[in-house]
Amino acid sequence: MTSTDSLRFGLVGTGPWATRTYAPTLAAHPRTSFTGVWGRRPQAAAELAAAHGVTAYDDVDALFAACDAVAFAVPPDVQAPLAARAAAAGCHLLLDKPLATEPDAARAVVEAADAAGVASAVFCTLRYASVPAAWIAEQAAAKGWFTGRADWYGALYTPGDDAAVRSWTPWRADRGALWDVGPHALSILLPILGDVADVMARRGPGDTVHLVLRHTSGASSTATLSLTAPPAAGGIAVELRGSEGVATMPTGGTPQESLAVAVDALLESARTGEPAACDARFGLRLTEILSAAERSLPPAGAEPDLGE
Repeated sequence: MTSTDSLRFGLVGTGPWATRTYAPTLAAHPRTSFTGVWGRRPQAAAELAAAHGVTAYDDVDALFAACDAVAFAVPPDVQAPLAARAAAAGCHLLLDKPLATEPDAARAVVEAADAAGVASAVFCTLRYASVPAAWIAEQAAAKGWFTGRADWYGALYTPGDDAAVRSWTPWRADRGALWDVGPHALSILLPILGDVADVMARRGPGDTVHLVLRHTSGASSTATLSLTAPPAAGGIAVELRGSEGVATMPTGGTPQESLAVAVDALLESARTGEPAACDARFGLRLTEILSAAERSLPPAGAEPDLGE
């Protein structure tokens, strides 16, 4: 392995997220050497690799052997087993959220990373965005929070666009907002209010899910998650209420800027051996909470029992 001051990075994935965010960031980062690409669509991998002057690999294990670190921009249940293989090959892991949609799959990544002694970081976007990250750190240091709420209203699946969107994000259409934007909401609430002791989920319109969370700090929170909100209703809001008043999260920054900070966090963890704040173990915890929330959902179409 080369010095952790600069790592040879491979990329697993060839979709829009890989093409628009991961590849340009890895190519531009001053402390990475973008080495190669592997994807489930060889032609797309060849085109993405050619655009950045790197190697397109036909064999994912060959990519792992040529790299010090691997970034993943593939669906979670494709990511998890490949990440475990990459860790076993000695590669540090830059993981997308969610790490997996089954706790056992996420746990296997953690165990593989621990066994190999490699670093990991999960790209929960706002945890690496400079303005929101500073706000999260400030609120985490404060005391007396009573409740919180985190609302993610996306309009990804608007009428007429479903077929096009499904063609490049089928897992999001299949698993819905709980798994796509749920990790974002939890990644902000947990460092401020503490781990989740109990969670309950209920369905809303479309793929909307409402979460009610009880935290180990004694605080409670709610989260509303949707990819099917009307376009005019879209947006993100995080609010905390406590003994010092009300705090509202500011936003700002681009995904590329946030990813560059996530790369920095992984490099620092690889250098020092200290876990990143959003490492694979944190990704496992998010998967456990979301899986518990999913299990608490009534069957789709079930009528609520309101009693007598």
